[in-house]
Amino acid sequence: MKIKVFLLLMFLNAFALFGQLRSFNDLFPNIDTEKREKVFSGILTESRDKDGSLRLLPSGEIGTKIFDLTVTGLSPSCLVESLTVIPYLNEPMGLLAIYNAMGKIRDLKGRLYHSATRDKNTPLFEEATRIESPRHTRTIPDPGDSTVLPRSDRLYVLLKDVNFGNSYYQADISTESNGLLYGLSNFRNLSYIIPVIKEGNFRALFYVEPVSEGVLVYSAAAAEVSDFVANRINISSAIRKRIEVILGWLIDNLSE
Repeated sequence: MKIKVFLLLMFLNAFALFGQLRSFNDLFPNIDTEKREKVFSGILTESRDKDGSLRLLPSGEIGTKIFDLTVTGLSPSCLVESLTVIPYLNEPMGLLAIYNAMGKIRDLKGRLYHSATRDKNTPLFEEATRIESPRHTRTIPDPGDSTVLPRSDRLYVLLKDVNFGNSYYQADISTESNGLLYGLSNFRNLSYIIPVIKEGNFRALFYVEPVSEGVLVYSAAAAEVSDFVANRINISSAIRKRIEVILGWLIDNLSE
């Protein structure tokens, strides 16, 4: 009898949670059928050069915030947007579980991308770790899973990039009304022999929200480079590859 009551309560709690969640259409009411099918069957990705518009933004306040954090004060040489929905395995995922998934920095190490010049899959980040601060770059371990969801959190990350070498980022996680926002920006120049992306000129935002259909993941990334760099390096391709790897890392952690 106790088992039946427990199962009933679990079902009712899950049912109530589903009832509180927004739907995909609430956030993206104007997306066309073809793009919607891509979102639910894989990852919809769009990239463009020298265009300050983000065309896949979620509606409402969160869309405005993402736009401001991604583009304001920047003259983007390229923009990359991605959108997907990960189906639930059993029941909706809570924000605390999403927060813990975002904290597993070391899992970025060794993730593969396809190198066109080498014509093979190769690790993009040879090392991935937290560091103490911008001044003190001693590596520190990822903490264990948190039992409390913070209102906001900031961490510093070192990624040993196959092209850019040691790359230093600030990551900011904030709890929004319905989801979590993960922002990433470089606090040192990203260099490939010469500085390619100056400090603060790369920004990426990942917004994750449990919706009724699954875990929605939207990302927007922007980078500003000089014309000298843009004429010699395919910045759109470079940024897209890095966003795809980071997005894959996040999706895999959310799917566990």
